[in-house]
Amino acid sequence: MLIVEDLHKSFPTAQGSLPVLRGVNLCLEAGESLALMGESGSGKSTLLHLIAGLEHPDGGRVLVDGEPLHARGEAGLARWRRTGIGLVFQQYNLIGSLDVSANLGFQARLAGRHDPAWTAHLTERLGLSQLLSRYPEQLSGGQQQRVAIGRALAGRPALVLADEPTGSLDESSSDTVLDLLLGLVRDAGSGLLMVTHSARLAARLSRRLTLHLGQVRLE
Repeated sequence: MLIVEDLHKSFPTAQGSLPVLRGVNLCLEAGESLALMGESGSGKSTLLHLIAGLEHPDGGRVLVDGEPLHARGEAGLARWRRTGIGLVFQQYNLIGSLDVSANLGFQARLAGRHDPAWTAHLTERLGLSQLLSRYPEQLSGGQQQRVAIGRALAGRPALVLADEPTGSLDESSSDTVLDLLLGLVRDAGSGLLMVTHSARLAARLSRRLTLHLGQVRLE
C-alpha cells in the first residue's frame, strides 16, 4: 500500500542546509502495523509529514498504491489528507469548541464517509458513550487521546499515522490507548505507522525500524 523510496529532505538553517532524511526506504502493506523509532532529531516526524503530504521531499518519492503521492498536486494532496489518512498526535489536537461527538465525526464528515453504525462502534469500544456532550477541556489526557483515535478512524482511512500517541500518558494509560488503537486499526482494515520512543510499545506492532542519522536501520 505504502512504499517510500530513497527519500531525502533538508531544511535551511543559518549555518546552511541541514539534511534530515538521507535516502529513507520503507514499505507498509495494507493492514500492517509498523513502529518507527529513533533519537530526537532523527527525522521521524519529518518522515510522517512527507507521507501525509504536509511537506515535499527534496528527492525520492512516496508511493501510495503504486502512484507517486507528490505528483498529485496540492488538490490531490489535500484529498489524500482528507480521505486517505488518519492522524493521531501526542498533544491530541482536538477542536476545543466542539464536543466529543462533533470531534469524533469531524474527519469522517470532511471525507464524506460519515457512517453512524461505525461511529457508534468506535464510541462503544473507546468508552466514550457517557462523554459525548463534554468538551476537550473537561476530559483527562487519556480520554482526549481516545477521542483523537476515534476521530482518526471514523472515516476508515487506508493509513493511520500516529506521532507519539502515548507520549503524554503514564504507562497504564499508554497500554490502554495502544490496545484500543491496535484493535480498532484492525477493525477498520487500516495500516498503522506509529512513531514511539518506547521499545516496549514498539514490540507490540507487526514490525519496527529505527531512524538513525536520517537513514533506516532495521530491528
